[in-house]
Order: sequence, then C-alpha cells, then structure tokens
Amino acid sequence: MADCLLEVCVDGPDGLMAALRGGADRIELCSALDLGGLTPSAGFMAQAAAALVPIHALIRPRSGGFCHSAAEIAVMCADISQARQAGLAGVVIGASLPDGRLNPAALAQMTKVADGMALTLHRVFDLVPDRASALELAISLGFSRILTSGGARTALEGAPALAALVAQAGGRIGILAGAGIRPATLGPILATGVREVHASCARASPGTTLELAYGFATADRRETDEDMVRAMTDALKAS
Repeated sequence: MADCLLEVCVDGPDGLMAALRGGADRIELCSALDLGGLTPSAGFMAQAAAALVPIHALIRPRSGGFCHSAAEIAVMCADISQARQAGLAGVVIGASLPDGRLNPAALAQMTKVADGMALTLHRVFDLVPDRASALELAISLGFSRILTSGGARTALEGAPALAALVAQAGGRIGILAGAGIRPATLGPILATGVREVHASCARASPGTTLELAYGFATADRRETDEDMVRAMTDALKAS
C-alpha cells in the first residue's frame, strides 16, 4: 500500500508544536476549531511558515454557512494574499450558492488570488446536492484536493461515498478524508482508496466556569494532543 499522509488541523501555536512533534505530514492552520475552524491570524500564519512541513491556512471569515457576500469574498481574497505573503504552501477555501451548490464565480475569484498555491476545497463539499458534479467543478478550478467525509457526519459513515469519489477522481484530484477519524477507524477509511486523512487529534479542553459564563470560551474547546497525533501516524505507518 502506498504511504498515507496525515494532515492535522490546529488553532494555536501550542497545537502546532504538538502536531509537529507528533509527526504530522501537513498542517491545516485555523483559529476557533470549536466553531469548525476560522481564518488564522496574520501573526499565526507568519509563525507557522517556519515549520518544515506544508502549512495550509483555512480561509473562513465567520462561523455558520458558506454562502458568502461580496464583502466577505473580498475579505477572504485579502486573507489568501496574507497567507501567500507569509509564505504558506496553500489555502483551504470554499463557497456555496443559496441552494447548496458550489459558487463557481466566488471560487474562481479566490483561486485566481491563490494562483500557484496548493488549493483544498473544504467541507462545503459535504453540503452540495450533487457531489459528482461538484468534484468535476473542483477539478476545473484547479483544486489539489477535496476535504470530505463523503457527505456524512463522519468519514467512517461516509466510507461508501468516499470510495465512489476516489473512483470518479481517478487521480485527477486528491480526496482527503476527514471528520471523526481515529486510529481505530482508519482501516475502513483507507479501504476506500484515500491516501490522505485529516484529523484534529485533540482532547477536550473546556473553559473554566467563569470563562464559559462570560462567553470567553466554549464547552467544546479542544486542544491538539501530541500523543494522539503520534498514535495516528503510527497507525498509518502500520496500515
């Protein structure tokens, strides 16, 4: 079996160091993972650029859905430029129309700004009404890969759809499996043919009672765990 790659999503400098020490092959750089991940700060991007593995910045200006206004798209384009200026290898982007289909105009605008960088289509893909046509659009726009759970809540549940996407892609675009992946679930996921997996490898780290009461933290806060990253890398090597 070909070597498999582990991408770890992190939302702070300590999490970044834990992921690197644990052996992550690539990093998705974010803020606010308890909200599904938002755009990282310019300072965090600049700091992460010194890492010896590829760093891809998530470009998502707010929580909620992926139907973005023109003003939001402009902010996202500026953030892509910031990621380029910081020296990051790629960006993770997505945008949809009100009916859930991918927004080709918005994506074309962003991919133009990101020309020459690695492009990942984020999990907006899991909300589209027709994954087959969305995959072809992603290819036509020059995306390197699609981060997806196969349209399910977890990659394990979406394994049949992941297998179909790998078959349709035929090597033209990468399928990066993500959502709820643990060492124990790798077998069925890798059996779909995917060769890249995405995970937070995080442990619960909720805020204190006072922080929660004042709205400074959420009960869903998690922190990247070095031992969990290492366990995932070891499981991939053994697969």
